[in-house]
Amino acid sequence: MNNPQLARYLILLISALLTYFGLGTLINLGRNPEFVGWYAFYALMMFIEAALLLVCYFRLKARSKTIFWLTITILVLNILLTFFDQIGFIDIFFVLLNGVALFVLYSSRKEILPA
Repeated sequence: MNNPQLARYLILLISALLTYFGLGTLINLGRNPEFVGWYAFYALMMFIEAALLLVCYFRLKARSKTIFWLTITILVLNILLTFFDQIGFIDIFFVLLNGVALFVLYSSRKEILPA
């Protein structure tokens, strides 16, 4: 498997995880009635990001600079914004997964970006 394909699979995995986390957040909305609005907002943001990453997954094959840099930006934001929340095992795993995807994607930029 080449690096661009590995990067795309990691992006797909992150998209699937965000969808899973969004569904988990929606399922648990009733557990803390004070924060229902915030949890619904977080779930919506996770779904939007998952959809954006899914678009990036499919469009990275087209060798678009815009999609490449959008993907890089999303991965960097995932890493940075995780530190504004309580840090647990899942957060560390998510940061590491995004970091690996970012590294693999950036290291294969010559194969992804147009000449």
